[in-house]
Amino acid sequence: MKPTPPPTLPDASAAVLAGWRIDVLAPSAPKRAVYADDTLSADHAYRFVCAGTALLWRGDFQNARQLLQALGRRFDQSDVRRAAPLGTAVAAPIFPTAFHLRRMREAQRARLLGLLLIQFDAQFHCTLRRTPDVREACGAAFGNPWCATPIISLRELQGVIGAYEWRKKGVPVAALGASVHPHYGVFAPIRQEYVTLVAQAAFPTLPFAAPPHHALDIGTGTGVLAAVLAQRGIGRVTATELDPRALACAQDNVVRLGLATQVEVVACDLFPPPVRGGVDLIVCNPPWLPGKPSSALEHAIYDPDSRMLRGFLNGLAGQLAPQGQAWLILSDFAEHLGLRTRAELTGWIADAGLVVAGREQIR
Repeated sequence: MKPTPPPTLPDASAAVLAGWRIDVLAPSAPKRAVYADDTLSADHAYRFVCAGTALLWRGDFQNARQLLQALGRRFDQSDVRRAAPLGTAVAAPIFPTAFHLRRMREAQRARLLGLLLIQFDAQFHCTLRRTPDVREACGAAFGNPWCATPIISLRELQGVIGAYEWRKKGVPVAALGASVHPHYGVFAPIRQEYVTLVAQAAFPTLPFAAPPHHALDIGTGTGVLAAVLAQRGIGRVTATELDPRALACAQDNVVRLGLATQVEVVACDLFPPPVRGGVDLIVCNPPWLPGKPSSALEHAIYDPDSRMLRGFLNGLAGQLAPQGQAWLILSDFAEHLGLRTRAELTGWIADAGLVVAGREQIR
């Protein structure tokens, strides 16, 4: 029995184009969009998005949430159907091939689910039935609306709502005895092993047995490591960041923690201009995996061609004081996945004119 063809729906391409938000990770609007409502079945909706057609929702908001879940289930079930029949002997892909295949499927899933769209007015208000009030959450994530009828994918909107809750209540950081408040699109220190390393590692041996006078935190994110260094007694910490969201987040947290006189947040790519005599301590927790990010949050995890890692290593010689140290906080996860070898990393360190002074580990 042949499946019922999808219905003919009113074209919404012009409306989607007018409300689309240009973003580095999603630079162009879908080529085709249609209006959809509660009468559209999940099977037909799935066929639309698989064909690259976006659905601009006009029905009940809660029904849209259920439809999004149904689309996700259908995508996941399609993976099962593509698998080999039960009892068939198939060699499992090994790393890094298995990792790349998984990333490809995750990106495809995100692209399809991102085609269910919600339209707002110029105050981030939505007239759909049973829509929650998301004006504060959207304002915190995006600032002012980018047009009179902004359009956001429901999948991204759910992320915006969740991020706003984290921003309001904060993430407790044991090493600080306080919380940091992550903004939308900024990696939150939920797992804090790397923070513990920075809080407990011994400072470089300097004259007068004093803490370093000046430290850099490269790619500060929420500012959590800069705050830890300041609380450990370093009088001046320069925290650098390139992403505008993270810049605002770090500055907000520095002020909240009462460290604005010690920590300066600077907008730059990796290093600020070098200072005379160099810096005693430079800390960096770069993205752990070489790869292409597919969302704002993934910039904290994936580093294309290890650009940030190698840029950090190659820039240290021109920044460090003669007795200074750099602390590279880096997981060995990439080595387990076959994405980078230990020999490559140690080779980059040697090529940058650096010597490994020691190694601290935490599981």
